[in-house]
Amino acid sequence: MGTLFTEASNLAEGVDFTFIFIFSISAFFIIGISAFLIYTLIRFSRKREKNPRQFTGNVTLEIIWTVIPLIIVLAMFYVGLVAFSPMRKVPGDAMPITAIGQMWRWEFDYGNNRISKDLVVPLNRDIKLNLVSKDVNHSLFIPAFRLKEDVIPGYDNYLWFRPILIGEFDIFCAEYCGLNHSGMLGKVIVMDSVNYNKWYTDLVKSAPAVEPPGLILLRNNNCLSCHSLDGSKIVGPTFKGLYGKKEQVVTEKGEEITETANDEYIKQSITDPNAEIVKGFNKGLMQSYKSILSENDIKNIIAYFKSANEQKQ
Repeated sequence: MGTLFTEASNLAEGVDFTFIFIFSISAFFIIGISAFLIYTLIRFSRKREKNPRQFTGNVTLEIIWTVIPLIIVLAMFYVGLVAFSPMRKVPGDAMPITAIGQMWRWEFDYGNNRISKDLVVPLNRDIKLNLVSKDVNHSLFIPAFRLKEDVIPGYDNYLWFRPILIGEFDIFCAEYCGLNHSGMLGKVIVMDSVNYNKWYTDLVKSAPAVEPPGLILLRNNNCLSCHSLDGSKIVGPTFKGLYGKKEQVVTEKGEEITETANDEYIKQSITDPNAEIVKGFNKGLMQSYKSILSENDIKNIIAYFKSANEQKQ
């Protein structure tokens, strides 16, 4: 894994220089001003100066403390601009990859339904990441590459880089996006061209078939942000093994009953989600999808749950 000081992309050096430049100036003035204050307190204390001298107005001094900070701020701006400008100028031959953020994981789409949970890229190749969110605001942060960019639903954003070190580097979400924000982790894996081509060939061979309509509907309507497919507990009950499952539910009147997750139960959970709440979960967190999903959509979702159960039996 890349450390805090690893410079793993072509853009890292400029970011580091900008940080060191601004930090050094800030540290110099913090130390200098603090030392001057301490000296002044000691030198002009009441014990040493019984009759303090008074003075007013010094045009030269006022010009100095106006002009010098202005020059310093402009220098900081210039150094920052030099480092930032290349980040928005994507080379024309950059390899396009779509980075997809959703609660709470990253996925990387190489095109034609070729999805990877890790961002795998070849060494010394320009890469453009098109940033897409399926639900809420996220922020793709790769510390070793010195890159961080917002991933916002409905907003076209991007970043680019050229990896210059072989290895694995951490990916984080730097925007609080909900309950499991801290677990929204990923990896950038940089390979030489030979190993990358082999990996990409294997990805093409293992590309999944087109997803069932019901699963596509669940993804597109952000259902999987609150309900997992693998049995893990999020905001709502998991979809794993749902169809035919016995559920302990609490009715609107507060009664605890056992329901079987059949067609009617699933339909009611979609159209009137607060009528019966699975025990252990909170009421009022899910809106009704009655006006969003058609009857046919609901049938496709139920069919997906049925087929998912059949495949596991």
